[in-house]
Amino acid sequence: MGDGGVLVELAGVGRTYGGVRALRSVDLTVREGEVHALLGENGAGKSTLLKILSGQVAPGSGVVRIGGRPVRFTRPGHARRAGVAMIHQELDLVPALSVAENVFLGREPHTRRGTLDRRRMAARTRRVLARCGVDLDPRVPVDRLRTGEQQLVTIAKALSLDARILLMDEPTSALSPREVDRLFAVVGQLRRDGVAIVYVSHRMDEIGRIADRATVLRNGAVVAEFAAWELTAERAAEAMVGRPVDQMFRAANGSSVGTDDVLRVEDFAVRSRPGRREPDGITLSVKAGEIVGLAGLLGAGRTELLEALYGASGAIAVRGRIFVRGKEFRPWSPRRALRAGMAFVPEDRRTAGLALEHSAVAGTVLSIVDRLARFGLVSARRERDAAKGAADRLGVRADSLSVPVGSLSGGNQQKVVLGRALLTEPSLLLLDEPTRGVDVGAKAEIYRLLGETARTGVGVLLASSEPAELVGMCDRVVVLRDGRSVAELDTAMAGEADLLAASMGEIPAGGPR
Repeated sequence: MGDGGVLVELAGVGRTYGGVRALRSVDLTVREGEVHALLGENGAGKSTLLKILSGQVAPGSGVVRIGGRPVRFTRPGHARRAGVAMIHQELDLVPALSVAENVFLGREPHTRRGTLDRRRMAARTRRVLARCGVDLDPRVPVDRLRTGEQQLVTIAKALSLDARILLMDEPTSALSPREVDRLFAVVGQLRRDGVAIVYVSHRMDEIGRIADRATVLRNGAVVAEFAAWELTAERAAEAMVGRPVDQMFRAANGSSVGTDDVLRVEDFAVRSRPGRREPDGITLSVKAGEIVGLAGLLGAGRTELLEALYGASGAIAVRGRIFVRGKEFRPWSPRRALRAGMAFVPEDRRTAGLALEHSAVAGTVLSIVDRLARFGLVSARRERDAAKGAADRLGVRADSLSVPVGSLSGGNQQKVVLGRALLTEPSLLLLDEPTRGVDVGAKAEIYRLLGETARTGVGVLLASSEPAELVGMCDRVVVLRDGRSVAELDTAMAGEADLLAASMGEIPAGGPR
């Protein structure tokens, strides 16, 4: 694949923002029918490159060629007319409108009388969906579709523009394994049709499955290019961070796991609310120094369980018992959970974990402000010292911790949230997708930190949608399905395929126990 002519070419492209060089003389080519992966740490320049290709910003230097012709996009409409379409990580759909209305939003066909031609719009939508191998009713409101189906609608919308070039930014971040397979089947068809695809993802297993080539950016410059088949997580991380990464995941805990449970959950259930898969019969345990994973397909109840344990969901326990450090615990509120020695890192750091307009210092020390107070007053120096200690430990990269936390890269924002949790000195750490949306280098640093944290005797309950992460980081993995714990696997004997099989209701080779 990807043996067609060059469709996209960047030659010496650069871009500067207020004296900061976001891109430095980047050369890049993408061929017809090629999936070209773009890798790099948060802040490496990937977003700027996509913005230039999609017409959101103009390059400061260099030349962009589409189909051999020099172009200079100054607005997204220019890029769309040249056949370039962007698939954003955050879906740009209007939930209340139908599939067809979303596909043709802003360019709806009309009858001779000037009324909206819904019949023609539906027919054209069916044709473009069929090209994607998707059988959806064009009249169905988008908010009734699953996330994976919504993602395919965004691709159909791009193809309705006769796009020859697709820019895909983390398209699978919220998809289940089955939805990822379906998306990749569509991408394979587009590749066969000669569409060029620039694909941004932090999931290395995806790159190996779908990409033909991969280009790595660091500090705005191209530092490596690989054939996708020769790319490993370790090689990618080394290229991204500029130094060797000896081991992506932690070494096995082994004898450092204690004998006492820091968390024991017995047949736990909470009152269900519409639209949520609330825990309904959860049984699990976490020992001191142990990392236990939570696996399951999208909607299995991983997030809901962690929020319920921490008292963050507002749900009311209706059955079962919870013990934290041997004492019975009722999850009424986050404040109560903090007092019991629990800390929680939520999945959505931007809305649930951070106040983006506040400083990185404030974001880091928020949970321990009462400890830093003297006679009711909080010392700014004590706040800075505590935040700096956490930042140094986690490797937060920022010119100053006084800047708004929203100005930091995604990986550094996640480190701030994690640092705040660790400053509470928890005995139990609840983590929901702690590496979602962060680059491979930041992942390696977070994995290292979690391994160190577990070795100090902290118990960790880690929810993740990445089987490789669960197998590589966890001592055991509890599989959830329909809000219930249905299997428990020992990662010394079970692999990624076993987790997926258990999640889908099959009997894995390594379990259940």
